[in-house]
Amino acid sequence: MEGSVYRRCGCRDASGKQLGARCPKLANPKKRHGKHWARFNEPPGLDGKRHQSTIGPFTTKDEAQTELTNTLAKINAGTYQHVDRSLTVAVDFDRWLDGKLGLKASTRRENRQVGHLYIKPGLGYLRPADLREHHVQDLYAAMRQIGRPASARPGPTLRRLLNARTDTAQARRPLGRARIRRVHAVLHAYLNSAVRRNLIGRNPATHVELETGRPTRALVWTAERVARWRATGRRPSRVMVWTPEQAGAFLDAATGDRLYALFHLVAYRGLRRGEVLGLPWTDLDLDGGTLTVRETLPDIDELDQDYLDFEDPKSAAGERVLSLDAHTVAVLRAWRRQQTTERLAYGPAWVDSGRVFTKENGEPLNPDTLSQHFDRLVERTHRPAVRCTATTSRSHQCQRLAVVDLHGAPRCGLRQHGGHHDQAVPLRRSGLPPIRFHDLRHTAASLAYRATRDLKLVSALLGHSSIKITGDIYTSIFADVDLAAAEAVAQLVPRAVRYPGAHIVHTQPQTEPPAL
Repeated sequence: MEGSVYRRCGCRDASGKQLGARCPKLANPKKRHGKHWARFNEPPGLDGKRHQSTIGPFTTKDEAQTELTNTLAKINAGTYQHVDRSLTVAVDFDRWLDGKLGLKASTRRENRQVGHLYIKPGLGYLRPADLREHHVQDLYAAMRQIGRPASARPGPTLRRLLNARTDTAQARRPLGRARIRRVHAVLHAYLNSAVRRNLIGRNPATHVELETGRPTRALVWTAERVARWRATGRRPSRVMVWTPEQAGAFLDAATGDRLYALFHLVAYRGLRRGEVLGLPWTDLDLDGGTLTVRETLPDIDELDQDYLDFEDPKSAAGERVLSLDAHTVAVLRAWRRQQTTERLAYGPAWVDSGRVFTKENGEPLNPDTLSQHFDRLVERTHRPAVRCTATTSRSHQCQRLAVVDLHGAPRCGLRQHGGHHDQAVPLRRSGLPPIRFHDLRHTAASLAYRATRDLKLVSALLGHSSIKITGDIYTSIFADVDLAAAEAVAQLVPRAVRYPGAHIVHTQPQTEPPAL
């Protein structure tokens, strides 16, 4: 096989036609005008005809000659594969993902979302053979700018990423390190496949440096942290955990809510959101006081808003049997009676999904809707309330509990009437600091560890594949858990002189210091 190296540019003549290798500026080597390309003959195709292909551009002639030599060596060795120069990363990524037949449904949806929001908007216009390391670096740099104030006009990569995000609130939300590392994992796997398929010579994402992805440790809402949050409005950590008193205050405040049984179960047994939404009645034995976790409802992304399918837990450890205390069993029995009443009220319109926690008509609950409902319940615990006295459409007095919003205006929920509102009625408000719905699981883990001091048992309760995950991320030690250990350490140190102003409650008998 033969090949040659040549130089060309993008200059055009008066008619608008590119000059290519005919540009007079190319004759002057000092100007370094244009780029170097390599031309070679490919092996005959199925039609028996030879096709001529080009590779490039390259900055120097040596780079073009080296790539030409490598390509001719592959042709002579029989390992050369024709590259479709019209193939883009966007098209090839979808082909690669469709060919991954062994992926779980949830992993496939997550990878498709990664491609839709990041890989295809950021790199989809490029050809795989033209993809370089700086393209990947530009993508990650643009991802770090999402949701953060910019001093300059956003670049083209960032604009494409923002245009791909149809949710305005999502476009304003900054991306964490874990999200960027997840995108990198999907992109790296795709490019490794491209190397194996001879579309590219090497993976340009291999040596791209990423920020260290340290797991976020949960912090307990101590009195000092709560006071600081009330003064500044800032949370000490993204992952916060309630104390036993705070968890009890929330459950007391949510007792009258329709989904109280769901919040009670998560706070006591630490189920994931998808696990509690995917729990069927057939896996709940109230007589025996056990709950079996074997199905989960995956999170719904913006590409699959109508997708409500259940699948196995993400690991073998996720399939587990949990014991239920007598109080939780009583709460779930009451919920089953309420669901039966709702089913009789809907009659033939009832959707028999078989799930424990559903909408009023029996349909499965939406994960995002559940989290938003939880946030509203937590917010109501520290906001004043008034009694609505407006007249309804049927000439009845409303008497609903109206919540005062952040602007001081009462909101009743009945939008079809106006009316006035009485002064605030005396209601017990707990003033709880905020946590996410998933932090109820963190709270259950910390409560279980506080009660048992058994990390292995807590790991089994949460369905973790490794006890290290439980210890590093999920378990927060309450202050009084290690109080006995702290006192024991203090008892071991003999002191003859007290610190000025300090009142030592527990003292050891004074002993003579050991002889040197």
